[in-house]
Amino acid sequence: MNLDDIRIGIDKIDRQLLDLLSQRADLVHEVGVVKKRDGLQIYAPEREEALLRKLVEMNEGRLPEKSIRAIYREIMSAALALEDDLQIAYLGPEGTWTHQAAIKKFGHSVAYSAQPNFAEVFDQVSRRKADYGVVPIENSTEGAVSHTLDLFVDSPLQICAQILLRIENGLMASIPREEIRTLYSHPQVFGQCRSWILQNFPDADLVEVSSTTRAAEIARDKAGEGAAAMGGKLAAELHGLTMLEECIQDRATNTTRFLVIGEKTCPPTGDDRTSLLFAIHDRPGSLVRALQAFEHFDINMSKIESRPSKRKDWEYVFYVDLAGHCDDDALKEALGALEKHCSMVKILGSYPDTNE
Repeated sequence: MNLDDIRIGIDKIDRQLLDLLSQRADLVHEVGVVKKRDGLQIYAPEREEALLRKLVEMNEGRLPEKSIRAIYREIMSAALALEDDLQIAYLGPEGTWTHQAAIKKFGHSVAYSAQPNFAEVFDQVSRRKADYGVVPIENSTEGAVSHTLDLFVDSPLQICAQILLRIENGLMASIPREEIRTLYSHPQVFGQCRSWILQNFPDADLVEVSSTTRAAEIARDKAGEGAAAMGGKLAAELHGLTMLEECIQDRATNTTRFLVIGEKTCPPTGDDRTSLLFAIHDRPGSLVRALQAFEHFDINMSKIESRPSKRKDWEYVFYVDLAGHCDDDALKEALGALEKHCSMVKILGSYPDTNE
């Protein structure tokens, strides 16, 4: 078979794919009609994840799991855009890692709304100006994002999905490397690249800014003053900068976990995570007894963070991630036991425990 024959074969398959995608879109539209009639949400994270897992299991071809997920993410994104003007609020500006995480989850076809801070993301969703919000919750190198944890204390919003995004920072500038005198970036990026900075730019001034996108903007505008930025490729592309070096983070597996927040949590999928907040009574041994509830019912606790309650001096709330869904019998019993030792227990949501 020569090259022309191969291309004719590809064109034929493309026509078949387009026809099948149109048929799929018609069926998705019917699903949307039923959901709107019954008052259900158009976007269902639990159904989406179950479908992606099923497709990966069905795949017998050359495409790896990552590619299958990426292709179907865009197919589902296009379907969502057809059914509803889905609006996603995220911590901006455009080009941040949170923006990239949102695109990874919702695809390119839905509408995005950049917000200046964490509180505005929560507010947009609470006021129904956005359907969902995307915020960072923790980084594998730098730990928890305290601003997000604090906002959950008073917010009625629920966690309905998580996103894991590999963070690959780079050095970007419009000037030669030897002319760089000042590095601009977000504080988290400086923390993630601490060793690299000491080895490569020990004498450079480090200036913290609100986002990697803002850092790229400054690097562009102050190039004549020796400015460079640290961040991702998208920020460099948006501001016309050259990536002088890539993957400069100290840990190759540097990953940030993001949360999708909305009005409702998800039904069980069989592989779920539950997040909650609790505050203990001010008595000796209260925290130990509270945590024993999880051990007694064999519930795995993968994360615990303490934060000041901001209601009373030296009073703390604890953010916990647990294996399982809040509707699981064992977890229900564990939460009942936990409440006996707490002044407050608040379930923040149950959602698919995906690694994507």
